Amino acid sequence: MRASIWVTILVATVVLVLVILVGQSLIQPNLPLITHAAFSLDRITPNADGDADVTNFSYGISRNAQVSLTFQSADGTSYVFRQNEARIPADYTVAFSGVVGGYKLPNENVTGEIERRLIPNGTYTWHLQAKDSKTGETAEQTGNLEIADAGSQLPTINDFTLDRHEFSPNQDGIADRVIMNLNLTKPVDSLTVYLQGSDGQSIFIPEILSGRKPGEAGQHFFDYDGGIERGVEPPPNGDYTVVAVAQDLEGQRISQTSKLTINNGGVPQAEIAPQPTDIDVVFAAQPYDPKYAINSNQQGQLLSSPTFDKDLGFSTVSMKVGAMLVFKLTVRNYGKVAIRTSGPWPGTVYDDNQVWGATGVYEQSGSFRVGIMCSTSETNWPWRWAVGSPDALTKETDPQNGNVYYYLPAGGQSEVWGAVHMTHFVKARNPQQCWAGLIHEDVEVVNQRVGARDILLVQTDGSSGG
Repeated sequence: MRASIWVTILVATVVLVLVILVGQSLIQPNLPLITHAAFSLDRITPNADGDADVTNFSYGISRNAQVSLTFQSADGTSYVFRQNEARIPADYTVAFSGVVGGYKLPNENVTGEIERRLIPNGTYTWHLQAKDSKTGETAEQTGNLEIADAGSQLPTINDFTLDRHEFSPNQDGIADRVIMNLNLTKPVDSLTVYLQGSDGQSIFIPEILSGRKPGEAGQHFFDYDGGIERGVEPPPNGDYTVVAVAQDLEGQRISQTSKLTINNGGVPQAEIAPQPTDIDVVFAAQPYDPKYAINSNQQGQLLSSPTFDKDLGFSTVSMKVGAMLVFKLTVRNYGKVAIRTSGPWPGTVYDDNQVWGATGVYEQSGSFRVGIMCSTSETNWPWRWAVGSPDALTKETDPQNGNVYYYLPAGGQSEVWGAVHMTHFVKARNPQQCWAGLIHEDVEVVNQRVGARDILLVQTDGSSGG
């Protein structure tokens, strides 16, 4: 009795499954691979006037398939809109404005790559083809579409040039940036320039707005410093492609490329480091000797690196008017890129009424120098020195112009010393304070007012006053 009940249940289950399967086949028979395909308009005028510029193409796929949509002209020329793109079973709608994959006309000379372009005016047979990803079954539907009044002028880019093809974004004042310029033959909807490396990442480059509006026909300029001025690490050293892309209102797109190499890129990072005496800057007084004098015709002898046999602490430095205020400090490059420097060399002695130009070495953009300044200084950082002696630096010669440059290597450090011949006595500023700074010329003062000390000048017979 119990066995017959289970037999009855099993038979009923089988019958139910068969009924469901038969019902599904009757309600939803096997569908064709392409269930439907049609354009919403059979004629468009893609000229960006807002009237019949775009038509929608709707189609359906019943199984996973590779889909292509092409257009064939009366002379047999074929234009590709979609090529073997994977689709899952679903209904799709895509806007079509007459723009297809890039192509060139016979005997046409166009600079750059045509990525997207309007097909010529005419009546086309469109072909939607699908291939079942599993069985290989193919299906096709066709129809007609007319293109009229198409604005066919391409957004051509002319004269795409770089002012250099190798640069070093490290703020040393030597080849720190690259300027790109190009000419647009017609107004465009968008114009972009970007850097692309082997990893495919795109780094967009800002346009210099200098008269032309964005997208306007004519000359356009782009400026790239590797992001260094925003404190951002530049891209890794290596070879890159610079890409310029122009796209017009109709959707036509042209690109041009150029090559660019980045060398010695990096954010410069340096500082005045503490001395072994646990103070940042050692100040002391020493007698002056005329052999140290400098002027436009005489460099003067360099002061030897001073040694101090005791901890000078932060006490006031008391010195006679006419003596030298000597300093000594250490510059440390804690960054990943070398920093450039320029003279005069450590050991140079200035008169207090001179500035760095008295040595014949003027301010150089991107150069690091140590500066000394006092309360009575009439200009900022009047006395400056290189961040190291030649034997502590790396020497490089530019093969293009023969210029010689000196660098403190990444991770390196160097001692800097010098002196100021203190001849001017200002009663209202006595004692006065003097301090050191690390100057990145035309960029910033990296360290300001380091090791400030009170300097007390003592008048003697023959001292000048003020």
